[in-house]
Amino acid sequence: MTPDVPPRASGTRVSGRRLRADAARNVELLVSAARALFDERGTDVPLDEIARRAGVGNATLYRNFPTRGDLLVAVYSEEVDALCERGAALLKTSSPAEALFTWLDVFVVHVATRRPLALAAIAHESHERHGDLAERWHAVMNSATAALLTPAQEAGAVRHDLTVTDLMALTNATALAAANPRDAARLMRLVRGGLETR
Repeated sequence: MTPDVPPRASGTRVSGRRLRADAARNVELLVSAARALFDERGTDVPLDEIARRAGVGNATLYRNFPTRGDLLVAVYSEEVDALCERGAALLKTSSPAEALFTWLDVFVVHVATRRPLALAAIAHESHERHGDLAERWHAVMNSATAALLTPAQEAGAVRHDLTVTDLMALTNATALAAANPRDAARLMRLVRGGLETR
């Protein structure tokens, strides 16, 4: 049985319409520049600096991302998409058990390192959109986890009583309890012992 491909998490205002090639390239440049500057200096970096780093004018930035929140959502949504695509790729190149546990290692580091970005993206949105964004991101990550868990259970590699909710709770708790991303990955490897069948 081939697992479903997880849905995409894209949450940008530009994602609902088809962009010309040059416009799409500008969006890519802006999102890439924003990610780099957010990592270097935090999410309050001036938007003008993001436009300069991307090599585009301010008008181009504001046409595609009218608010800081729009840009934060675009950056984080792209990261969620990449994370889920990594899970789908692992299914094609690894055994079901290794695909699942490699995904969990990647996922716990993602939560440990990218949670501030996700919280900043949500904080800049209207109260009405908070729930929608969190629900969308949660849904695509749940779907990616389910696509990896089911084959591992069918192969007899992990406990059959495990649920996606269990895995998400364990991974999030591990990430929040860890002192740093390396510690999060180490703790997740310890958790693995309780998930595998003997």
